Amino acid sequence: MMQRRKRCLLVPFSLALCAFAGPLAAQERNLYWGDTHVHTSYSSDAYGFGTVTTDPDTAYRFARGLPVIHEAFGSRVRLDRPLDFLVVADHSPVGRGAPVDGDRSSRDFQTAAWSLYVDAAEQNNDPGTFTALIGWEWTLMPGGNNLHRVVFTPTDAETAKRFLPLVARDAPRPEALWSWLEETSDRLGIDFVAIPHNSNLSNGLMFDMVDSDGRPISAGYARTRMRWEPMVEVLQAKGTSETHPFLSPEDEFANFEQFRFRLLGGRTTPDAANFARTALLRGLKFEEELGVNPYKFGLQGATDTHTGLSDSDEDLFAGRSPGQAGPAGGLVPAPPVNGRVREDAGIGWDSAAQGITGAWSTANTREDLTAAFKRKEVYASSGPRIQLRMFGGFEFDEEDANARDIAAVGYRGGVPMGGDLAQAPNDTPVSLLIHAVKDPVGANLDRVQVIKGWLDEEGETHERIYDVAWAGARTAVNGKVPPIGSTVDVARATYDNTIGSAELSTVWVDPDFDPDERAFYYVRVLEIPTPRYSTYDAVALGLDPAQFTGQPAAIQERAFSSPVWYTP
Repeated sequence: MMQRRKRCLLVPFSLALCAFAGPLAAQERNLYWGDTHVHTSYSSDAYGFGTVTTDPDTAYRFARGLPVIHEAFGSRVRLDRPLDFLVVADHSPVGRGAPVDGDRSSRDFQTAAWSLYVDAAEQNNDPGTFTALIGWEWTLMPGGNNLHRVVFTPTDAETAKRFLPLVARDAPRPEALWSWLEETSDRLGIDFVAIPHNSNLSNGLMFDMVDSDGRPISAGYARTRMRWEPMVEVLQAKGTSETHPFLSPEDEFANFEQFRFRLLGGRTTPDAANFARTALLRGLKFEEELGVNPYKFGLQGATDTHTGLSDSDEDLFAGRSPGQAGPAGGLVPAPPVNGRVREDAGIGWDSAAQGITGAWSTANTREDLTAAFKRKEVYASSGPRIQLRMFGGFEFDEEDANARDIAAVGYRGGVPMGGDLAQAPNDTPVSLLIHAVKDPVGANLDRVQVIKGWLDEEGETHERIYDVAWAGARTAVNGKVPPIGSTVDVARATYDNTIGSAELSTVWVDPDFDPDERAFYYVRVLEIPTPRYSTYDAVALGLDPAQFTGQPAAIQERAFSSPVWYTP
């Protein structure tokens, strides 16, 4: 997170982020980057981990690019590429580190602490330049299993002070959260977005086949869930929740930043209800049976940092809590939970330096960004600011991939990520217009993949991964493109961009399309290999990364689009 070289944020003219004209002017959407999941000293666990002075105001100022003091180092740090938006999502009830006197469990204390929290967002909100969204984390953990949700609202401070965030102990089931959101929304005339996170640690509960009472999911449950939970956080410090090698054995890139430990100890298991891809597949079945899909969500990323400072760059990542900060942080055992020593000692290097959210929005304001989340025109990145567009339609052709204004072509001829396609005209197969551009100061791109899931005539679900665009002169063998190779110098923790491409663009037509089968499609973009942050740490300590950290020396950073659904 320390300040380093200034970065150029220019992109080629043909890739300009504001490129609509004529009749599409009303649909102009620019790309904004943000983090929806930051904890500060107002969170009890962050305070217990050592974040005692980094309050919500500090978190917002850091995200805006202002210098602040790092809690663990005591030194001045600054984000060299400011974010466009941020949600400080402290656990409810908020207030552990708030400068408020009185009993922390009392309503008066909570009201005063919440007011300070809301004021910090309001003071840092600068419409058009930086958006400070008011939010919190609803922290439900039955039996140590993660069912947490980040909740945010586009409302202003005055209105936000008319409610107190719901506490999970007072409403220990997701259905109760949704009821509270509906009641509060109706009472105050405001909106909310709730985002499940770390489904990988839910022990089979997050995307279950039944509701909290063990009853089969109903159409009413599905409609309510999708009203309030349009997105799922699939990338963050406690691992990736896209899929797992056990569940997707044909996916050679499935084993990415898998987190091995549950929150209160014990190892995770690869349950189908823990991961977004299998949930999306389950959703197709539910839609066939109920007429509505409870798992029709988009994909986004966040840090879940407990330092108050949002940064997901591998070469700057300083751990998700002050106790794990800096290169030596990977040597520090994880703190006990409820007096129990956890088996995940050295968890500092098990955490991941990810993620971040890209939102295609009409403006950088609370209302417009919330609308982008609601329509799912949002995507996840493990950290790099990869520019990704994906449109689904039936009439895209090869020439469209080379259009000067791909966005105009995409909106005119199809729907963006998060959208829906209805019955194929004349059984025409789905085509995807895809455009990916490297982070302007990051690694080149390796390949673009399409992940398809579908429901067959017998009611069985399937998934398939297609390599659809790639760098270099490689040739696909049996549908698989060989590895791109690596330029990573492990001993020096460096890489170079002598391989890969700065830009990949294509129109892909589904070769296995069946007009009678429900399906979803999302895009995964992979960078060339780069050093993992644990490698930077090991080299800084003068140690052998391969032997000492227990982590891979190199990783392939990535971005996931939200899906497009096809419904016959």
